[in-house]
Amino acid sequence: MSKATLCLLVALAIAEPALAQGGIAPAQSESEAPIKYAIYSSAWGEPSNAGLRLVAQNQTDHPLKLGSILFSDEDNTAIITSLAIDLTIPAQAWAETEMSYVDLLFGSKCITETMTENWKLVEISNYTLNPSVRGLIIEDTDSFRIYQCVRTVTLNWHDPESGATTELTEWVMYHFERRREF
Repeated sequence: MSKATLCLLVALAIAEPALAQGGIAPAQSESEAPIKYAIYSSAWGEPSNAGLRLVAQNQTDHPLKLGSILFSDEDNTAIITSLAIDLTIPAQAWAETEMSYVDLLFGSKCITETMTENWKLVEISNYTLNPSVRGLIIEDTDSFRIYQCVRTVTLNWHDPESGATTELTEWVMYHFERRREF
């Protein structure tokens, strides 16, 4: 190991606690957020002004405050929709909130094509299935079909105990269903 590399590693080891104390958490090495959530809207199935409903589970031993979820366009990352949430979730518990409708059906070729094929969006969640099932019909019977699209989002949460705010880029599943038309 070179002297320059060793100096850089020592500097990073010293800086990491200082960054965390300043309210900025270091990049997470884990690929899953400690908050699992699902977003629903009756507006996805019927023409209405229904809002969004978010149900979230905190899998840690201390409360967390879910701040926002950022949805970026897959082709133009400058196009971003922020779903502002501001929901405190107790330790090892569930919480839910209702909010105004925000269009989350943009910026993904899979989502756009699926919506034009008359599928009904049921939920958006970060815990449904492995992201490798993009575009896979997982059930196909005479009466019912399920289809899923994957996209990445940026999740932002705050830990009131430590004061740290964390952002994590993760995948979410768009879960579509379609009944057989008779």
